[in-house]
Amino acid sequence: MDDDDQDATVLLAAAGRLEALAARTTGGSWAVGGPLASRPEVIARAAEGGTEHVAEARARTAEWIVTLSPAVAGPLAAWLRSAADVTPVDPHALALARVLTG
Repeated sequence: MDDDDQDATVLLAAAGRLEALAARTTGGSWAVGGPLASRPEVIARAAEGGTEHVAEARARTAEWIVTLSPAVAGPLAAWLRSAADVTPVDPHALALARVLTG
């Protein structure tokens, strides 16, 4: 297996892991809320209007939170910056950027 094939394997495995984690994690649109700024709550709002405190679903969300830890910020930011230098812009990078800035 050459380096390009190994790189593709890593990329596909990472994408698959993110999709699998997202599928079993508390769904909805997450927002910070709660009465205490020092102990904010993360609340998931479902499309049909229901809510769930993410902490109440910790078993489903812990690995997701760990996977998207601050360690992910550097590589994601680098990818977004490199995508900004390419024409046409990668639609997946743009979609991620819109979620992050929305």
